[in-house]
Amino acid sequence: MQIYMVGGAVRDKLLGRPVNDHDWVVVGATPEQMRALGYLPVGRDFPVFLHPETREEYALARTERKSGRGYRGFVVQSSPDVTLEEDLARRDLTINAIATSADPSSATGHFDPYGGERDLHDRVLRHVTDSFREDPVRILRVARFAARFTDFTVAPETMQLMREMVAHGEADHLVAERVWQELARGLMEERPSRMFEVLRACGALAVVLPEVDRLWGVPQRAEYHPEADTGVHLMRVLDMAARLQAPLAVRFACLTHELGEKLGSEKLGSDSNFSNFPIGHGQRSAKRLQALCERLRVPTECRETADVVAREHGNIHRSGELGAAALVRLIERCDGIRKPARFDEILLACECDARGRLGFEEAPYPQRQRLREALAAVQSVATSVIAARAAQAGVTGQKVGEMIHAARVQAVAAWPGLAPAPGA
Repeated sequence: MQIYMVGGAVRDKLLGRPVNDHDWVVVGATPEQMRALGYLPVGRDFPVFLHPETREEYALARTERKSGRGYRGFVVQSSPDVTLEEDLARRDLTINAIATSADPSSATGHFDPYGGERDLHDRVLRHVTDSFREDPVRILRVARFAARFTDFTVAPETMQLMREMVAHGEADHLVAERVWQELARGLMEERPSRMFEVLRACGALAVVLPEVDRLWGVPQRAEYHPEADTGVHLMRVLDMAARLQAPLAVRFACLTHELGEKLGSEKLGSDSNFSNFPIGHGQRSAKRLQALCERLRVPTECRETADVVAREHGNIHRSGELGAAALVRLIERCDGIRKPARFDEILLACECDARGRLGFEEAPYPQRQRLREALAAVQSVATSVIAARAAQAGVTGQKVGEMIHAARVQAVAAWPGLAPAPGA
């Protein structure tokens, strides 16, 4: 039995990056031997075991053979005869196909049969073998790694292989759970825009996220959006979200807030800093977002935050012009009173949208603080006291809600920050 550390742990150690998780492969062992040593079997599709002390995963060396379409279309073979080189051959990228012995006294050092260390040095994402084409999830993984390793490029032959996979329909068989898993991880990388650049370059974005793919080439008015292209703007907003260390729900909202954009001259509303918003823009965005979320089974938190941002980001941008009654209605539509933490995430997404415009990266976004303070004024209203008074007066139902709403408007009207935001 020989044990090797493999995959991302070896890669990140060689790159001088923090190593958070270790993956181990065991060569020359059987499941019975692993259990006899106290390892706990947990693998469903192939033999994986948890170490009896560290609880880290140890997988028996295995090979894979394509048996059908999609992520699960494989026959897995694991036996003591499978070599380390054979196990590494099934991995996606050369930089993930490096192994190092778990025995510190071993003279083997790094086992690198596919040139992974060279590609680490040259900053290249390159597939290991042609079997890469058998798993469409690898397209998403390459794109995600491009977002993480921002100075790496995709090898031309790997990009061509991914194009062929898309053309042959492999990407059509991606399952929703895996698409969302890789998308969510890519959104949280250092430069998420690179994930979408790679997916566009190989044609996969049109398959997995056609609502987003169609936004390239859709123009925006250059005097308000100097980048002038909706898709380009979207990528800048995503990278601003990464720069501001936004959580996943905010980044997903940034990705999907412009799904309702379309060609046309009919416009609604304007201010000195932001483009006019097309009539029905927010509702179209929300409708397309709903279909996307259902298809990919997006978690509720991300779905709800993105929905509010899609519908209300234009109104939040223009909130510096709003009076007390309109501000309270906006906060209520955003459900800010019940969910203040989510409301703050919504405001952060809008700041990313505003500062994602070319030339506005360092511009202030006073709307965020102004709406925070307006929410604080709304929250200062003692609704229980109003409800008690209403009960004493025999007032019930909708009238009580109207009394509370009026009191909130009055509180915001008395708030010193009601004056228009600077630059509004």
